[in-house]
Amino acid sequence: MSTRIPNMGRFLNKAAPVTFTFNGQSLGGYQGDTLASALLANDQMLMGRSFKYHRPRGVVASGTEEPNALVNMGQGARFEPNQRTTTTELFDGLSATSQNHWPSLNFDVGVVNNYVSRFLPAGFYYKTFMFPRAAWKHVFEPIVRQSAGLGKPPKERDADRYEHFYFFTDVLVVGGGIAGLQAALAAAQSGAKVLLIEQTAHWGGRALVDGAEIDGKPAEDWVADTLATLQAMDNVTIRTRTSGAGVYDHGYALGYEQITDHAPDTDAPRHRLWRIRAKQIITATGAIERSLSFAGNDIPGVMLASAVRDYLVNWGVAVGQRTVVVTNNDDAYRTAIALKQAGLDVPAIIDARPLVDSDLPNQARALGIEVREGRAIARVKGGKRVTGVDVCLQDGDGGAREEIKCDCVAMSGGFSPVVHLWSHCGGKLNWVEDQAHFAPDPKRPPTGADGQGFVLTAGIASGAMDTPEVLKDAHAAGKSAAKAAGFTPKRVGPPKARPTDEALMAPVWIMPAKATPDLKTKMWLDFQNDVKVSDVQLAAREGYASVEHTKRYTTLGMATDQGKLSNINGLAVLSDALGQPIPQTGTTTFRPPYTPISMGAIAGEARGDIFQPLRRSPMHDWHVEQGAYMEPVGQWRRPYCYPRDGETHAQAVAREVNNTRNNLGLLDASTLGKIIVKGPDAGRFLDMLYTNMMSNLKPGRCRYGLMCNENGFLMDDGVVARIDNDTFLCHTTSGGADHIHAWMEEWLQTEWWDWKVYVANVTEQFAQVAVVGPNARKLLEKLGGMDVSKEALTFMGWADGTIGGFDVRVYRISFSGELSYEIAVPASQGRAFWDALHAAGAEFGAMAYGTEALHIMRAEKGFIMIGDETDGTVIPQDLGLHWAISKKKDDFLGKRAQQRPHMADPNRWQLVGLETLDGSTLPDGAYALAEGENANGQRNMQGRVTSTYHSPTLDRGIALGLVLHGPERMGEVIEFGLVDGTTVPAKIVDPVFYDKEGEKQNV
Repeated sequence: MSTRIPNMGRFLNKAAPVTFTFNGQSLGGYQGDTLASALLANDQMLMGRSFKYHRPRGVVASGTEEPNALVNMGQGARFEPNQRTTTTELFDGLSATSQNHWPSLNFDVGVVNNYVSRFLPAGFYYKTFMFPRAAWKHVFEPIVRQSAGLGKPPKERDADRYEHFYFFTDVLVVGGGIAGLQAALAAAQSGAKVLLIEQTAHWGGRALVDGAEIDGKPAEDWVADTLATLQAMDNVTIRTRTSGAGVYDHGYALGYEQITDHAPDTDAPRHRLWRIRAKQIITATGAIERSLSFAGNDIPGVMLASAVRDYLVNWGVAVGQRTVVVTNNDDAYRTAIALKQAGLDVPAIIDARPLVDSDLPNQARALGIEVREGRAIARVKGGKRVTGVDVCLQDGDGGAREEIKCDCVAMSGGFSPVVHLWSHCGGKLNWVEDQAHFAPDPKRPPTGADGQGFVLTAGIASGAMDTPEVLKDAHAAGKSAAKAAGFTPKRVGPPKARPTDEALMAPVWIMPAKATPDLKTKMWLDFQNDVKVSDVQLAAREGYASVEHTKRYTTLGMATDQGKLSNINGLAVLSDALGQPIPQTGTTTFRPPYTPISMGAIAGEARGDIFQPLRRSPMHDWHVEQGAYMEPVGQWRRPYCYPRDGETHAQAVAREVNNTRNNLGLLDASTLGKIIVKGPDAGRFLDMLYTNMMSNLKPGRCRYGLMCNENGFLMDDGVVARIDNDTFLCHTTSGGADHIHAWMEEWLQTEWWDWKVYVANVTEQFAQVAVVGPNARKLLEKLGGMDVSKEALTFMGWADGTIGGFDVRVYRISFSGELSYEIAVPASQGRAFWDALHAAGAEFGAMAYGTEALHIMRAEKGFIMIGDETDGTVIPQDLGLHWAISKKKDDFLGKRAQQRPHMADPNRWQLVGLETLDGSTLPDGAYALAEGENANGQRNMQGRVTSTYHSPTLDRGIALGLVLHGPERMGEVIEFGLVDGTTVPAKIVDPVFYDKEGEKQNV
């Protein structure tokens, strides 16, 4: 049984007992415990059930690599599934429940899958997709969907808060073991700004557990001294409980800080996502011990040897009273020695190597521990906990066994450096034959825009396995990072450490080496996903030669585990099955985050009222004061209309349209996107973005442009003004400004990085007002200043000047068909300019109008609206905008896509106007009916309504729509279906309903 050992447990505060519950049972622990160590101390070996076969599972590891002991944590608004017991710090009142079982942990009916496992091999669910075909929908799919997933989803709103934190540093060091501490110190001594993060609550890593000596003193003292030195340095920031989640381009990294998980009543954010920019990144992330593959290696009580040692030294927990150690390397002997010195029984060390005669094995022998060389575990005995092991020859098939009674098995298959962060951004690996692991290749690091490496590794993460090598490598990494960041490292050497005499490990992927098929079906590679040695061998036989394909076919290394324990063993078994060396098989892709991070941390503060920032124009308060009905337009809030006492919205909109057409309307157009594109290649750049030419636009002139995505579909439109030879101002839709700015940046950074262009989104730097209607010029002339006559400022021209004492830029453009000026002023002057326009315009009938009046007037003129006439499948040619597609230039984004057969199909629906015969308004989105039915038994369609309004100007309903061969069918009447099953007849007409010649806008 597992128990607490008196006088052990360096992390424990035994003066602070803690009470917690597991599956409703009240248990006790101490401050400093993890949930795993506290459960083990209470002899709770069974902690969960495996995913597919529902086999009993207990804790295997002591850190983030733990695949089994995942639990539902908390209750109500603080409920969260799939929390690792090994990394969850114990606190008073903690509540946890096991998962993936029914009706209980001890009695799970799902274990029936284990007894029919021969019918559920790797890829069985893929095969259910194919045969028998009819069975998938009615038999297999319901079963697979019901079985999918681990844990239960939260049902209540998260009670905690989260935040993002931005940090800029010269050197980021990930990992607070002795390598991370030394690397940080070496970098900081140069004067570089250093951020050091450690995922646990403790510094020093394994060196303190293993009893290393550094500079003639215990590692614990050296760590304390080094930490004190770093804390005293102004250029160093250190954080515990902060893991490195991912490394990305341009020195960008994510840190995941768990602030109050161990103290949930603290008034602070629960998690903080660090968004870090570093000139150099050092990953001192250590190594993960590998398991060994023998039959029954998943039974509760079978654990990694280093984890057994951790629980003993750090938390004073004896996982078993009688522990068998099985290994292929010397490190596991440290566990046997520690157990023996703590007064626990170690009946045997099973070593797969034929001859063992180095320092640690000899120490074990001196303590009276039997070392059995060239031996293997054939099978572990037990069900919900270990009761014994059968021992056989490693070079045999599992026969001629000898039983050893035990209640714990400590296994060690060697160590694999944690290369995940190194690999996230393209760092390459080498296979190290004598250690049987992949290690970073320093000649092929992740590289930045300058082609130079920006990530280094330190210590065991580099493949340095002994303490002196670890410190030397870490010291060199710190100095190299500081130098690459522009600092001069100090000429001091690394600390000295006592070396250890360890024999080479022996690669052992299957135990015993010639195991029978029956044994292989109980050798587990991936404990979480129930992937066995036999599953990977089956995948190879079925043609899955790619490691990525095998991963998905078998689920090896998927889900929360991501291959931390199973990766190398799985690769080795696959390589053996394929008859090729492991480097040729390669590794799966390492992707961030390294360990799961909470959805709350990803969202940060973006929830509730601040889920998105609400953007308000400089005139927003005026709109609210006037009782405007506001509507969301992207992140903006814009006035839909300004209803007066007793008016409906429809009446208010009609008044605003009529007044603008007959007198003077004022529109707050500040929300329109405004992007400056500047540089010698600006014209060339815009020629690629827009369908028409922009490079030949003259300064002082404007041009309407269309922008398509690379698939040829229309995505935005707007007026482009040329400011000078190198500068353009591009107007976009209100909701599209950020997207278009990002679109421009993406092309400049990824495809045309050498073009001399930069872009800036200045949407919020300017307020913009549309002065519209027959009296527009009269108002501006009354305010005085620049000449806005027809001759001085022609249609589609712009000019800088002053109006009413305000510095302005005036664009002579119109989206309403009326005489119109769009006037931009600095945002700080927006409200004052708006007020001045209203005061001076009172005698001309000035009246503000909202977005609905704007939409009606543009529809009356047949102008398209992005998002109404477009839906992501429409091209400019569908809208009759052939004139806006240049024939003078070789290419633009989307041009080649528009030449594909289905894009040039003459049967594509085309833009037309629509008028109902009775003057009513068509429903938005209504479909035009055609004869017959399609293959699904649905009525055929020949078009749809894209925009529809009641026109106050024409006093009837008008609509724009896309209709099959529409422009060729002018005057034809077609039927539109309504939701009640009736139809409405409408005539196909010209899409321009008002002032087709454009006389009113040219006065």
